Amino acid sequence: MKYHLIPVTAFSQNCSVIWCSKTHQAAIVDPGGDAEKIISEVAKLDVKVSQILLTHGHLDHVGGAAQVAKHYNVPIVGPQKEDLFLLESLPTQSQMFGLAYCAPLTPNTWLEEGDEVRVGEESLSILHCPGHTPGHIVFINARRRLAVSGDVIFRGGVGRSDFPRGDHQALIHSIKTKLLPLGDDMAFIPGHGPMSDFGHERKTNPFLQDEMPVW
Repeated sequence: MKYHLIPVTAFSQNCSVIWCSKTHQAAIVDPGGDAEKIISEVAKLDVKVSQILLTHGHLDHVGGAAQVAKHYNVPIVGPQKEDLFLLESLPTQSQMFGLAYCAPLTPNTWLEEGDEVRVGEESLSILHCPGHTPGHIVFINARRRLAVSGDVIFRGGVGRSDFPRGDHQALIHSIKTKLLPLGDDMAFIPGHGPMSDFGHERKTNPFLQDEMPVW
């Protein structure tokens, strides 16, 4: 599986294009805004977009989803259904951050832990990792040792939990019980900032050290 990162919005959110090197089938993950920029970047990659994938329902991750999906005539898949309230509140979110109006969004398919998404010949397994939002999911490509983690974990940090229905204890539990056990060599594309791997974060991330309790 190959990938290409496209920073979008004033929040420098990592929209990612992931694709199968054999079939060139691609998915766009978290097109948070700047839809024309995303479409322009994808045109340079020699890929065929088959779906839009969403990790969670915050505006900076989904704000361009409808426009991009319409352009490619493809379905929107994910997140987990507990984030419905966020997707319904996109007009309020856009007003809150002083951004252009964003209409409510309903994906074509919700995802649950244990589901699988195919991108060409590549397989993405789904982990439900609540805490940043209640319906946050993470996409895992075990064969290529790559995760797309959204705003669950960052290089040196973790997602905020002070948004509606955020839960810091649940977030840390998700990371320690679902992500870190995948192995130290598992690289991840975070929702913001540079990539890292779970081994580096297990050893150095201040939110994940042993003295911090697991709930």
